[in-house]
Amino acid sequence: MDVQASLFYADLCTCRTTMLKENQSHVTEFLLLGLTTDPNQQMWLFAGFLAMYLVNVVGNWVIIAAIRREVQLHTPMYFFLSSLSLVDICFTTVIVPQMLVNLLTQSKAILFAQCLTQMYFFVAFGITDSFLLAAMAIDRYVAICNPLHYTTAMSPRRCLLLVTASWVVSHLHSLTHTVLMSRLSFCGPNVIHHFFCDVQPLLTLSCSDTSVNELVAFTEGSFVIMSPFIFIIASYVYIARAVLRVPSGGGRYKVFSTCGSHLTVVALFYGTIISVYIRPSSTYSVTKDRVVTVIYTVVTPMLNPFIYSLRNKDMKQALRKLVRRTQ
Repeated sequence: MDVQASLFYADLCTCRTTMLKENQSHVTEFLLLGLTTDPNQQMWLFAGFLAMYLVNVVGNWVIIAAIRREVQLHTPMYFFLSSLSLVDICFTTVIVPQMLVNLLTQSKAILFAQCLTQMYFFVAFGITDSFLLAAMAIDRYVAICNPLHYTTAMSPRRCLLLVTASWVVSHLHSLTHTVLMSRLSFCGPNVIHHFFCDVQPLLTLSCSDTSVNELVAFTEGSFVIMSPFIFIIASYVYIARAVLRVPSGGGRYKVFSTCGSHLTVVALFYGTIISVYIRPSSTYSVTKDRVVTVIYTVVTPMLNPFIYSLRNKDMKQALRKLVRRTQ
């Protein structure tokens, strides 16, 4: 990052705050520094993130349309996949359009209320993503380990309840953190060294005692993030035990191949999220966390349609039919 440019924005931010009120004034807006302040790099970043955002939106909508049109894909696994695609679109839409505007217009200001709103929906959709990944793991566990009870265990009503619970719990979790954040005072510098309003960057700017926020983030937040991950790990432990009992190597490969796409997405999503959020705030690193955050907020949702379709014969067949219908 250009040090001089960063200092310029920091000085500009301090001047704005001083003009609003005198000492200890309440911050009414933040400045998002983004990934870089170099104008040449910003144009390349704008083009790159716009392309990835369009690929994400189009790719996930195609997945949703293909599943909806193809009767053969009206199963629990693809119901969860279509829900995940919808959440991925919402997840990146909360962040990328605002970032593109900032890159294009050089305007980095965001109002305090808008910042909290962005944080709320970012956290909500991110947690919904993790719960849906857990629901997909449970679906694979029942299909492989208890195939005779699959139709009953994964009935349409239960699948809908799983998805609904994922949304409700995620939004309650996000609401908790947003309310706690809104009670803090921001009276000093208001430069956010990030490309969107996230929990940790905001906590570092507060002039209030943030011990309650950090305690809730590390305890309740860790539980909400890690509980779906534990369900996923437990499901695949049982799946692995069941698959290893299959006598033929071809049979084992066929069973594992149905889980490969899901495991790839889980590794990308949780590998980056755990490295950012499941740790003390004292270890927070601006540069490292911005790079890692780009992976799970932009790159992974963009790759999901390709991961789930390229190795899936049913999806590829449904996509071919969808293309033929649109021609």
